[in-house]
Amino acid sequence: MPAGKRRHPMYEGVALLADPIYGYIHFTVPIDGRGHERTEKDLIDSPWVQRLRRVHQLQSSFWVFPSAEHSRFQHSVGVMHMAGRFADRLYPSLRQAFDRCPSFPLVKELLRVTGLVHDIGHGPFSHFFDHQYLQPVCGITHEHLGQLIVTEKLADLIRRIRRSPEGTFKSGEALEPEHVAFLMCRPEIGAERMPGWLRTLQPVFSGIYTADNMDYIQRDAYMTGFSLDLVDIDRLLYYTFVTEDGLTLHKSGSSALRRFVNARFTMYADVYYHRTNRAMDLHMQEIFEETVRLLFPVDPRKELDRYLGVSDWSLLEGVRRWLEDPDPRRRALGEEWSRIVAREVKWKMAYDHMETMDDPRAKKFVDAAELEAEIRRALPAAIASLPLKVDVARQDPRPLNPWTEEAKKILIYDPATDRASPQPVQDLFRYIPARVAHYRVFALDHAHDDALARATQAVLGSPGDPAIPTNV
Repeated sequence: MPAGKRRHPMYEGVALLADPIYGYIHFTVPIDGRGHERTEKDLIDSPWVQRLRRVHQLQSSFWVFPSAEHSRFQHSVGVMHMAGRFADRLYPSLRQAFDRCPSFPLVKELLRVTGLVHDIGHGPFSHFFDHQYLQPVCGITHEHLGQLIVTEKLADLIRRIRRSPEGTFKSGEALEPEHVAFLMCRPEIGAERMPGWLRTLQPVFSGIYTADNMDYIQRDAYMTGFSLDLVDIDRLLYYTFVTEDGLTLHKSGSSALRRFVNARFTMYADVYYHRTNRAMDLHMQEIFEETVRLLFPVDPRKELDRYLGVSDWSLLEGVRRWLEDPDPRRRALGEEWSRIVAREVKWKMAYDHMETMDDPRAKKFVDAAELEAEIRRALPAAIASLPLKVDVARQDPRPLNPWTEEAKKILIYDPATDRASPQPVQDLFRYIPARVAHYRVFALDHAHDDALARATQAVLGSPGDPAIPTNV
């Protein structure tokens, strides 16, 4: 700021970001005269968070929905904001439940910082990178990688942040990077060593309704053009509080939770599991691991700094250059990627069927390879070796076990009994499918759609859904 100019004290240390979902998002910036103060601005501007600008939020959906060009960066800033709103609602009851609870500014900043960095480990094409490379090759997930980045690369910066948009921490208080890492992903062992107030906040990032999914459902719906007017985030947050048993939802918020879970179900069915998305993913699966090994020959756990150069942008630019590479294998991979980028969809959908996994009439398949083998046995011998791909997309709108899954447990408070219990969850989700499987069969063309449909129906034991002619 030029000499002689000062901001009014009420505006010092906080700035605004314009956002299409929330209007404006507050974030902390250095106050004049405080020297080397570290704030949220420093974390936002760090190369680790900025890298997320180069990673698409919706994996391959930007090839299907023209406006879905938003990034993990936009989502992460949104989760920071939503996590702060959780803190606003939860802190009064959290403070009542735990005598040694830190100050409100620290708790709010802890949640906000966790929201900002929760996806910091994501690689090219987000979850696709997890499933096709990080998990099978490295044995980790983006959450585990994110925890390493937080504790090894951002720890000093996080510790030096001493205030939230609401004010300064109490004397002697500081953010602990290990607490951020814990909220990002609950460890398999050692969770009991964390303070009770911190364990209580874990569902804010891993429960049924979280700062994460409450942002991405709204943001992804907006950016893809879907309307989710029934999502009532304000009501859901208003009725969320802390009891001695954990994070709790007042019974009056039950309908808002049910609508939110239904909205999430709709987004998975209509956007995340869209047939063209899945067809593009099937094509990418054939070449993805080899591509990553050639472009990024590095174990990110051992060379974190090199991971800064790993993104959608660097992958797509790298494979484009392979079109003129003297190596025939790289050139062939470059040609396959050019078809994907040009939306020359290789696999055409021949059959599509969705059912609840608790339907006793139908045979259940979890593994796509097993289902493909059964379909081939049911096909006429003349086409039994037909090139085809089977896709099984599953989702579980309900908690797997709300009684025992600590991170996803939902307590419902009933003012009539003055008790919080997970028992009402059973009634709450009665009209939401327990588990849904979306079975699709793809071939190189539509010449055998009817035969593939009949064979798949016979294997699944499903009623006679017709083959579905589509442009994919």
